[in-house]
Amino acid sequence: MAGLKLLPRFAAEPVANALKDTPVVMVTGPRQCGKTTLVRDLVPGRREYLTLDDPTVRAAAQSDPLGLVRRLNRTTLDEVQWAPDLLRAIKLSVDQDRQPGRFLLTGSANILALPRVSESLAGRMEIVELLPLSRSEIRGHRPGFLRAAFAGRVERITEAMIGPDLIDAVLTGGYPEMVRRSDNPRRRQTWARDYVRALVQRDVREIAEVEKLAQIPHLLRVLAHFAGQLTNFAQVGAQIGFDDKTTKKYVAILEHLFLVRRVEPWFQNRAKRLIKSPKLHFVDSGLLASLVGATPERVLNDRNALGAILETYVFSELLKLASWFDGSLSLYHYRDKDQDEVDLVMESDDGSLIGIEVKAGATAHPDDFRGLRKLEAACGDRFKLGLVLYDSKTAVPFGEKLCAAPLSCLWS
Repeated sequence: MAGLKLLPRFAAEPVANALKDTPVVMVTGPRQCGKTTLVRDLVPGRREYLTLDDPTVRAAAQSDPLGLVRRLNRTTLDEVQWAPDLLRAIKLSVDQDRQPGRFLLTGSANILALPRVSESLAGRMEIVELLPLSRSEIRGHRPGFLRAAFAGRVERITEAMIGPDLIDAVLTGGYPEMVRRSDNPRRRQTWARDYVRALVQRDVREIAEVEKLAQIPHLLRVLAHFAGQLTNFAQVGAQIGFDDKTTKKYVAILEHLFLVRRVEPWFQNRAKRLIKSPKLHFVDSGLLASLVGATPERVLNDRNALGAILETYVFSELLKLASWFDGSLSLYHYRDKDQDEVDLVMESDDGSLIGIEVKAGATAHPDDFRGLRKLEAACGDRFKLGLVLYDSKTAVPFGEKLCAAPLSCLWS
């Protein structure tokens, strides 16, 4: 896709705003999602730029982080996970001079969760997460979905994408290099395979002591087949000869690299959320599709093959929408004692909720709303809207707060 690097990134605005009043701003997210383009080309202002992908810069940062930081001001430091001790040096520097916007950092691993990082820069740093491209960014149009949903309504559909076009978008996902190859599924799979190999050989080795490095790609493929399901670490580990403890350790590494994310269950009693089984989602549907070998031909012939990938796509879109929302939002899943479920639940900081069920088909039925009705009964007036997202152009009400809505409403 020509000109892809010029597509708007809606994270640019919060980064620019944070630089106006915060000494250190860090942009985190998966490798190859566009962080370098964001901090170099899309955030305004003149800044010195250094990348720790440069072996010389990395050597300086690792051998003498205090000496390197001492001479820097209004500097962008790319890929700081290669030298975690830089954060300690930056902390010392900003404690002496708290001028806003001094350091703009990027990291392709959740560096604050790494065991080698002893200083958190708490109170001195704002973190902005950048994920792969959303459909809204590809279209160049900021969506109003969440604002409308928490007001109890569905936005007017401005781009109804259905059938093969929808499948292609879901299987492509949002990595810029995958989007560039959106018309060539085989080339997308080749890129995804090389991407995973590079992460294993480079990033995993750097951020953790891993004895069974060669098993990481196998673990990813196993997790791909469990995507969107309740996480049973013993069952996952049994597929590759890991015990429960080892599986949890390796999955945590994949979380630090922004490849997968746990989604906790929603309960009225918040303490229960900490002890019940989470679901595990991939952050990008295109990567998941490549890991399970999903192709447009296969999905068109077997819609069951689309289910988990489509749910991942919706999950990823909601993560991105939440990161731009004016307020704090949390993502959960819902399952009651009768095993009635809601795929995704979004809760705002004031306790308001919306529920979203994802359906791969082109028809919605009353029974598809069973879990949403249970969720509505559980939270009363806090429940603002329940949606069954399906492959259609038409929004159809199924009650006062329930609606079958096109998947396209996410970017309308």
